[in-house]
Amino acid sequence: MNLKPQDILFLLKLVAIGEKHWAFNSLAVELGMSASEVHAAAQRVLEARLAVKIDDSIKPNKRNLEEFLLHGIQYVFVPQRGELTRGMPTAHAAEPLASHFINNNEPPPVWPDPHGEQRGESFSPLYKSVTKAAKHDPKLYELLSLVDAIRGGRAREREMAKKELTRRFND
Repeated sequence: MNLKPQDILFLLKLVAIGEKHWAFNSLAVELGMSASEVHAAAQRVLEARLAVKIDDSIKPNKRNLEEFLLHGIQYVFVPQRGELTRGMPTAHAAEPLASHFINNNEPPPVWPDPHGEQRGESFSPLYKSVTKAAKHDPKLYELLSLVDAIRGGRAREREMAKKELTRRFND
């Protein structure tokens, strides 16, 4: 069994929705994935012990997920950087980190999106539907941006993202 990037998107969505009830079909629509992709992601994260099944519900195993995000994701899902493009800010260019960093006149990292409002350096999202999912869920957008800062940020950006992610997982 190998984890796939959409598995992390699925888990972060579960963290973002908290204790609310969810169904595979509705989550699939919100994430821009098929129901079978969401179901397969659920099976993989259960097998990887990044989630647990309680009764009929799947919940993220926050302790294991936090450990993976803080120490492993940057080696497993390395972002591809590219040319200047229009897109959606991520990593240190998006909240909750953007307000902590001064604009240094370098192009910000952005997920390519033809409807994006910012021009920056292309930064590959974890999964192709991340921009769609993030536009409809601000909490998920912040979690994805923190994970991107860990995946591809400089040391200071990574450390701040790790502290913020840890704080959110422990609240």
